[in-house]
Amino acid sequence: MILEVKSLYKKYTKKGNYAINDINLNLNEGEIVGLVGHNGAGKSTTIKCICGMHPYDKGEITICGNDLQKKPIEAKKCFGYVPDEFSLYEKMTGIEFINFMADIYNVSQSDREKRVEEFQKLFQLGPSINKTIRTYSHGMKQKISIMAALIHNPKLFILDEPMVGLDPYTANQVKEFFKIHAKMGNGIIFSSHNLTDVQKLCQRCYVIDQGRLLEEVNILEFNNTGKDLEEYFLSKTEREALV
Repeated sequence: MILEVKSLYKKYTKKGNYAINDINLNLNEGEIVGLVGHNGAGKSTTIKCICGMHPYDKGEITICGNDLQKKPIEAKKCFGYVPDEFSLYEKMTGIEFINFMADIYNVSQSDREKRVEEFQKLFQLGPSINKTIRTYSHGMKQKISIMAALIHNPKLFILDEPMVGLDPYTANQVKEFFKIHAKMGNGIIFSSHNLTDVQKLCQRCYVIDQGRLLEEVNILEFNNTGKDLEEYFLSKTEREALV
């Protein structure tokens, strides 16, 4: 198992309510899993806890067999993360930023060159990889973020709203990459408001509402019902909100 989250609780103030309350989820090799929920449901909080960006009050997070609290460095070496807002050094060129990330993870020169070549074939940045990031479009920044996050070839890939602001062509490239990356035995978990993407891409998804896990949906089985995931999600969360 690539990722396992058990009974995760997180609050931002001592006297406040839990932002996430008893979240349990997992991710296996070769899987693409979605986190869905309304704004403020707890998706980003869950992801930031998994990445070690937010401390959590209770629970366990295990990444490739490494407990995030007991072995934080070993756990963090096993994943790449792309946030919902770009965290890029815009004075660098694209290739400089990729090499900067490769240096952090001690990626050899031969490995980084091979991976950049593979990424270039898929994402087709071309000569723009040698231009400063400040000149990039939103889609180009997303591509370079993905390249940099995966330059060390991690088993786990974590993304927060990866398709927001992308044009249809770039979004399709990213989705095709997800499929390829998962088929190589890796795992991908991402949050999204686009339920159509989740229904097409994922094997499973977790529905989070008001900080709680409402349901785990087996997408493959769900698709056999002929139902629309977005309609199901809205009916489920509206019904829960009225209880």
